[in-house]
Amino acid sequence: MHSIDPNALVQLKSLELRAKFVVEGFLTGLNRSPYHGFSVEFTEYRQYTQGDDPRYLDWRLYARTDRDYIKRFEDETNLRCQLLLDVSKSMAFGSGAMNKSDYARTLAATLAYFLTLQRDAVGLATFSADLEEFIPTRYRAGHLRRILVTLEKSPQGASTLLAKPLEQLAERLVRRGMLVLISDLLAPLETLEVSLGSLAARGQEVLVLQVVDPAEETLELGGPELFEDLETGRQLYVDPAAARSSYLARWKAHQAAIEGICSRLGITRTVLRTNEPLDQSLSSLLRLRLQGRGVSRARAGRRLA
Repeated sequence: MHSIDPNALVQLKSLELRAKFVVEGFLTGLNRSPYHGFSVEFTEYRQYTQGDDPRYLDWRLYARTDRDYIKRFEDETNLRCQLLLDVSKSMAFGSGAMNKSDYARTLAATLAYFLTLQRDAVGLATFSADLEEFIPTRYRAGHLRRILVTLEKSPQGASTLLAKPLEQLAERLVRRGMLVLISDLLAPLETLEVSLGSLAARGQEVLVLQVVDPAEETLELGGPELFEDLETGRQLYVDPAAARSSYLARWKAHQAAIEGICSRLGITRTVLRTNEPLDQSLSSLLRLRLQGRGVSRARAGRRLA
């Protein structure tokens, strides 16, 4: 699949242009991938698969093209996706061309652009210690522009807290849909399982995209230096070589805890590193969409039985 290096993408200042480049590259690669059939046709039709009701086959299209496609169901054509973006100060860290904030904002713009292209409804919420901006899910003229303008703002948040913003968001999500959480997840995890579980129980399909800087996984930061905690402003003198062993142990424990929470809740989690192409986020979105469709068809089958 064709991918665009973040080092090249960062040369584009406009988030809209970055999103277009990523999505167009992804769709080009999609035509050669196992997901073929979900690109251009994804909007109106999808390929017939075993278990589909043959009454929905488009026989006219079959007669013209010899391709067995069915018209998409109503609930498939009106996906509602709420993006939840971490704008806390810890997202400002970066050791490469893109820091985590820049990568995450480009990621959100890419998903919003892709969903709008598919004529799905998309919204955006930003958070740090509290829910900050909130744009409800819509599909109409000018809505994508409103999301992109909000994403262009520099991060203003302080520390990251997950429980409170997720609870505040749950109160605003009155309809079932998809929730995509984009964050470095550098926050206390004590209440994360309860918060995500509450959203899943309300019928939200949850996708977690964790944005990680490669240096956070190795602590390869050169010699001893005075570092500033981006969220508290506290200055710390750190010798990476001396601190690496204990740091890596805590890092791995934190990641294992996140993975355990997502696994127990059946939530899809994808780790995206800031030096890697953003296409993986679109692949994750499609996989979740296909899984959700399978669940929907199974439920429909049970109702008919």
